[in-house]
Amino acid sequence: MRCPACGATLAPWRRAGDNEPASAATRLLLRCPECGTARTAGPPPADAHQTGAYAPGAPRGSRAAAPLLRAFDRRRLGLLSQASGPLLDVGAGRGRFVAYARAHGFPDARGIEPSSRSSAPHVDAVALEDAAFADLGAITLWHVLEHVEDPGAALERLRGWLRPQGSLLVGVPDLDSLQARVGGPRWYHLDLPRHRTHFTARGLRILLERTGFTIRRSEHVLLEHNPFGLWQSAVSRVTPTPSWLYHALKRNAPLRAADAVPTALALPLVPVALAVEAAAGAGGRGGTVAILANA
Repeated sequence: MRCPACGATLAPWRRAGDNEPASAATRLLLRCPECGTARTAGPPPADAHQTGAYAPGAPRGSRAAAPLLRAFDRRRLGLLSQASGPLLDVGAGRGRFVAYARAHGFPDARGIEPSSRSSAPHVDAVALEDAAFADLGAITLWHVLEHVEDPGAALERLRGWLRPQGSLLVGVPDLDSLQARVGGPRWYHLDLPRHRTHFTARGLRILLERTGFTIRRSEHVLLEHNPFGLWQSAVSRVTPTPSWLYHALKRNAPLRAADAVPTALALPLVPVALAVEAAAGAGGRGGTVAILANA
């Protein structure tokens, strides 16, 4: 099997368990010796994006988290400050970012989402390979490309939808990050079996350039995913259920003392995770990376 980022031959790397608490399956990961990107072997379950943590319904605490989520959306939109024209959010989920973009400078923003997670206005229930757009000013792929079976083909398709010099914003977990090393096979962002390609920042840059994009900037300090990802990855090393708090908030894991007690005891470490992740991001080793590129 070839690396989906740089095309080199992949080699067996490690096995890791599914991220779903109800699954005892393990998956083989193959890794690229050139760019460090990895690939999940074998196909995902047909309902991987419809059940478990991806099932429809609001998570616990979603109302209380609304101001923080708006801050995340503001930061994401800020990365597109020089873009103009129609915006498309690919893999729009429940449509939160589409709604924010429409209210803050992109009144024509739309999204596409193939799963049943969204019934929001301005989000079409269509898969990437079945959609068709043209003359877009900006496209966002926020933690979506890692789910795609053929990321190179997806990027080529999206480039065809953009007007000349249109903007593409891609956010993915970074397998070369500090928190990926801390979490090991229980890294929060591994998310097996849904994540098909586990990019490094270098691998993503190579893939974008191979598919005709020109990279403008990379951002490794991202509050939306990074501090929680580091903290949750560290806590998962001692809890029976990997990423237990995330799944409990998603109503996807039982509320058990064996998971809840060590999680509660680790809460004072949140400021430490914030500081460590900020330092890691400043050194280009943040848990996720966002790359802005032009068609």
